[in-house]
Amino acid sequence: MKIGLDIMGGDYAPKATVLGAIEAYKVLSGHTLVLIGDKEAALCILHENNFSPDHFEFVHTTEVIGMGEHPTKAVVQKPDSSISVGFKLLKEGHIQAFSSAGNTGAMLVGAMFSVKTIPGILRPAITTIVPRLKGGIGILLDVGANADCKPEVLVQFGVLGSLMAKNVYNIDNPRVALMNIGEEEEKGNLLCQATYPLMKDTGLFNFIGNAEGRDLFGDMADVFVCDGFTGNIILKLAESFYAITLKKGFKDDFFDRFNYEQYGGSPILGVNAPVIVGHGISTPEAIKNMVLLSKDMVESELVSKITEAFQ
Repeated sequence: MKIGLDIMGGDYAPKATVLGAIEAYKVLSGHTLVLIGDKEAALCILHENNFSPDHFEFVHTTEVIGMGEHPTKAVVQKPDSSISVGFKLLKEGHIQAFSSAGNTGAMLVGAMFSVKTIPGILRPAITTIVPRLKGGIGILLDVGANADCKPEVLVQFGVLGSLMAKNVYNIDNPRVALMNIGEEEEKGNLLCQATYPLMKDTGLFNFIGNAEGRDLFGDMADVFVCDGFTGNIILKLAESFYAITLKKGFKDDFFDRFNYEQYGGSPILGVNAPVIVGHGISTPEAIKNMVLLSKDMVESELVSKITEAFQ
């Protein structure tokens, strides 16, 4: 297996990404990590850390898509950027997964332009992990790819989240809930009111009803579905919990699990290859875990299982 890593993506790239690649190599067990970006910069960092470049493959690029650039324009106008080249390698089968802590919009656009959306998928979704108070994890989607959604799109998110929970995290018969402002079937905005009966009548996943914000960290459901606007607000609020505990000077095992470094990145579900988006402030530890998540996505054959489900 060859895993592509954009070493130019992220606020602390390329140093953090190359150091993360070193840590990932130590636990990859025979898989190959392909570093995509400024080769000379990567070689300097490896030399400074007494680590042989022979452990990696390199694909040199000359351009970088900045965090603030317009995604579509940047992908088109910078064909030799690390993100654009990474997707070219993924499309042509030279790598089996691609991950980056760079421009999220460019990663989404690049995925849809190159490997493209799985036939039958209306909109790809970005997922995140939700820690549970009593241990284990849940999945929340969408968390930013689609600010506005139609009811049938949310139903598909339920399918995508259920398949990921089952095949990547080994959750048997995952329970899927619709994020809402009340438990009752008739509650919510027009989107939730229209989505609920579609989810209730579907046989595509184990729908258990509405979930409120207070249910997110409990054991009510395994998959929580919402539009990307709502999901991104929830995600950013949840990420602040860990930072607040640090600022307040107390340590708690549950709140430690909100540290984004543990999860590495968020998969883009619904495209024809494993694509992982990392946090812009990713540290070497986060980069390492992003690479390992890429490996898990390939080994689970999740893309093939999603494709089968939407045939």
